[in-house]
Amino acid sequence: MKRFFPILLLVLAACEAPVLDSPDQRITQPQMPIIGDDSCGASPYADLIGQDATALERVLIMRPVRVIRPGMAVTMDYRAERINFDIAQSQRIQRIWCG
Repeated sequence: MKRFFPILLLVLAACEAPVLDSPDQRITQPQMPIIGDDSCGASPYADLIGQDATALERVLIMRPVRVIRPGMAVTMDYRAERINFDIAQSQRIQRIWCG
């Protein structure tokens, strides 16, 4: 058992999450998917950027959608067919992206 202890420590050390030194190191997404790379079909909704978040209530979207509000916990799973709507503190649609 004692000979496996150093291996166990190495395995646990490899599981450590990276630490960000500053908020500027956060991963950023583009405003809209690159043309030709619109896997979720978000481009028809580009005119919603800058509108009040309640504008989403008037739009019928027949695909997976996620609305991300300020301070909301969000999973890191990637789904190419899902449209994500980021809502700013001002309650306006700030960004639309696939994933």
